[in-house]
Amino acid sequence: MTIPRRKRALIVQGGYPGHRPREMADIVAKILESEHFIVEIYDTLQVFDDRNKLMQADLIVPLWTAGKIEAEPLNNLLQAVAAGTGLAGIHGSADAFRGEIQYQAMIGGQFLAHPGDDTAMYRIHFPNPHNPLVAGIQDFYVTTEQYYMMVDPSVVALATTYFDRPAPPLVWRPVIMPASWVKQYGAGRIYYNSLGHRPDVIQLPQVTEMIRRGMLWAAKG
Repeated sequence: MTIPRRKRALIVQGGYPGHRPREMADIVAKILESEHFIVEIYDTLQVFDDRNKLMQADLIVPLWTAGKIEAEPLNNLLQAVAAGTGLAGIHGSADAFRGEIQYQAMIGGQFLAHPGDDTAMYRIHFPNPHNPLVAGIQDFYVTTEQYYMMVDPSVVALATTYFDRPAPPLVWRPVIMPASWVKQYGAGRIYYNSLGHRPDVIQLPQVTEMIRRGMLWAAKG
């Protein structure tokens, strides 16, 4: 009997401490370990210096907000994903390394604002409820930051949210905004979910299940 190879995931946590990245990393690690992944957690971007390690990983989860990254480690990350390593981003992952447009193009978007801050209550809607990444998860309401973003038009939205607030000024008319999506970057699969400002949000059953399925889908096949 052949024993299936266990997949490897690298979680890289840090940046803005308000997102409690270490706690988030521990939660995400438990989800992956329940799916038999070998998980390594890194508290520094130095892991991106090791291109071979990134290439050999099945999944990278950058739980990083803001911060800066040098050209070589960024290129190592982009090349690994383009070669087939999967990447799953959560919440502030789409607000990492501001100004690095190649990173934003890879992950599929960039955070701009969250009107209402952490008191916003809004609906998460699944426009294609038959998509296996969300099938069986019903629309739900959540009270947390509602991300208004610049989004790559090539992404496939798994979940959306509705903006009708007059603030910030950039929200000048009601819009439907992707809250979770998937895309390709070369041979690599990208999953992103804007939910996850606090540990209790990521631990909501619907959010946990969305992220679990998304990470499994993104991981190298």
